[in-house]
Amino acid sequence: MATPNATALTESQDILLTRVFKSKNVLFKLIIQQIPKDPYAPPHTGIYRIQVQRSDNRIISLKIGSKVQNIAFADFLARHFFDASQRISNGIRGTGYSGIITINQPGQSILERNSVVITDEVIEVRCFLGLPADGRKIISEIAEHMLFSELPDIVNESLLNKNIDHKALHRHVEVAEDAEYLRNKLDSLGLIAFIANNSILPRESGTSDKPMSGKTAIPFATPDSLMKEINLSHAGRIKGMGIPKGVTLITGGGYHGKSTLLNTLEVGIYNHIPGDGREQCVSITQTAKIRAYSGRYVVKTDISPFIKNLPFHKNTTSFSTENASGSTSQAANIMEAIEAGTEVLLMDEDTCATNFMIRDSKMQQLVNKEDEPITTFIDKVKQLNLEKNISTVLVLGGVGDYFDVSDQVIQMKNYKPFDVTSKAHKIANMFHAKRKVEDEAYPFHIRERIPLPESIIPLNDHGKFSIYAKEVHRLNFGKHIIDLTDLEQLMELSQTKALGFALEYSKKYMDNRSTLREVVHYVMKDINENGIDVISDKLSGHFAWFRGLELAFTLNRLRGFDVIQKDMDAI
Repeated sequence: MATPNATALTESQDILLTRVFKSKNVLFKLIIQQIPKDPYAPPHTGIYRIQVQRSDNRIISLKIGSKVQNIAFADFLARHFFDASQRISNGIRGTGYSGIITINQPGQSILERNSVVITDEVIEVRCFLGLPADGRKIISEIAEHMLFSELPDIVNESLLNKNIDHKALHRHVEVAEDAEYLRNKLDSLGLIAFIANNSILPRESGTSDKPMSGKTAIPFATPDSLMKEINLSHAGRIKGMGIPKGVTLITGGGYHGKSTLLNTLEVGIYNHIPGDGREQCVSITQTAKIRAYSGRYVVKTDISPFIKNLPFHKNTTSFSTENASGSTSQAANIMEAIEAGTEVLLMDEDTCATNFMIRDSKMQQLVNKEDEPITTFIDKVKQLNLEKNISTVLVLGGVGDYFDVSDQVIQMKNYKPFDVTSKAHKIANMFHAKRKVEDEAYPFHIRERIPLPESIIPLNDHGKFSIYAKEVHRLNFGKHIIDLTDLEQLMELSQTKALGFALEYSKKYMDNRSTLREVVHYVMKDINENGIDVISDKLSGHFAWFRGLELAFTLNRLRGFDVIQKDMDAI
């Protein structure tokens, strides 16, 4: 991957900086890519690039033979640079963002980010340096200390070979390699996910993704019937629970770990850092968390496998709304996920629309099917698996009728899983369902959609280019705010920022012929081959990798986004 072009300092400035930095026992080049217009401008408006030569034997070195190694190495360095900047920089000194030196803070996942870029020749760190200001005047003494003392010390601690824990670095890379290998083995093993024994699944709190610590964290233990053994390159032979393809129910009492297990499957699409507790917990990459989310935008989506015969003859083979209900939003989420190429659906009854999930026998007797436009998920989940080879994992605590359509049932007791499939199926046979299957045979034909580039406008009310994000689940794009609350697999703000620019970049492939799925494929191919920098003409240090699924889902939630629906296609 080539380092992007940039506007460097003048030669005299460059020499001056190099001389000063040599006196601090480091040798690096500082390129001031962009200075914020004032001290109140947010960090993403300023980019300072630090470059060190990999040939310099004082700089940390690692032989890189694969992309996953490159990503893990860069991830490790980003964490060290962030930690060093927190220790050495004295934080805000002055008005606005004055006086800070920082880099995008990494989370618990090992992600490809453009805050650290590693090529064959250089390691480049892209950080933010807030020039200290009193009002709108630079405080020169503090600025000099930041540039010629603090910044070299941060580089010293985070990039010099002698200051790096080499065992920790190799462990970081090996954990990523093992997780990647494990995920790639799932399909051949007939699995959609794997959770290793002794993993720590509970998190520190509802607002933290860090692992729970102390005796309260119960290590994961697999029931014998679901035990799988897999040999990893670095960790050796490991044992854990394999979740087979098909329809899996996760049940049990409240507060016994059902949602915690499902959350582990949600984030199993990512590799995790050593010490996270979920290093050997992986899911198929094309796993999508589905929920109901009232009020979302839907454009020309065929939701007829679930909803049809609406009052006033409203067309559900090309359904559009500015304000979807719980059931229509969940139907649209599933159909959009299938269109984008999902292989696994994850659902938690707590965040699903009840009338979308099931109609029990009493309700069927009261309300005739002719008067009910919704075909509930319980009557489609097996068909979805048989027709589209899409598996489902569903957390349930109160609807036993799903035993009839399940392939395996896992009960959580005190955060430990038990295989209760036989018991659940025996109960289902003892109490024959009184409810009637409704419309199971209606096929899952997918009407593909062709996105229209003129409907993606990144200009604000003043006609200026405006794409930014301050929250993980809220993206400002032109005149619109895209609500991403229901995209629960987004983990970092840098992913959201990258998605915004990827929306604009995707127009490159919208030619009024290519389908949404094809457009997303082309964008992700470019990112895979050229790095995440490719999505913007402007150099950034604030992007992180996302999946094609998230790009498709974000496009679908952009109000004003428009498509042409193709004739029926079988995906």
